Amino acid sequence: MKKFKSSRESRVSITELMLPSHSNFGGKVHGGHILNLMDQIAFACASKHSQSYCVTASVNRVDFLNPIEVGELATLKASINYTGRTSMVVGVRVESENVTTGEVKHCNSSYFTMVAKGKDGKNKSIPGLILKTKQDIRRFARSKERKQSAFKRDSKYESNNFKVNEYLEFLEGENVKMDFD
Repeated sequence: MKKFKSSRESRVSITELMLPSHSNFGGKVHGGHILNLMDQIAFACASKHSQSYCVTASVNRVDFLNPIEVGELATLKASINYTGRTSMVVGVRVESENVTTGEVKHCNSSYFTMVAKGKDGKNKSIPGLILKTKQDIRRFARSKERKQSAFKRDSKYESNNFKVNEYLEFLEGENVKMDFD
């Protein structure tokens, strides 16, 4: 296995026709179907990079920016944005294309943290990432900062560290009522 790989070496994309069986009650493609496709392509990209089976550890923020219509082509693109020792962040971009008009819409972007697993089921070391462009450095730095922010946020709200009085002002003007027993 290589010690380092570029994101280009692991990049993958898929295009799929959106069928009526993929639609929700509103007639648009169901978000759950899109999430399933995103998870599949993140797995393919991470597995290609690590040359091993990978599992999804977390998904960072999924915002559905534009709906995908039945009959449109959905294209998903994935690349490695960040590598740790056993985990990697896979950036996934989803676009839809109307086949009759050619209009392309950005539907969502998300970041999947994937962990490589060895045959024994334990976390496995992965190749590092070769950064070749300014864009590669930007994506790596953004992923690292997102990881650090999540850690700070999670530890800040652990129940044994949480101080209620410091957050009462957050509740002002919100649609809540405090009713302590």
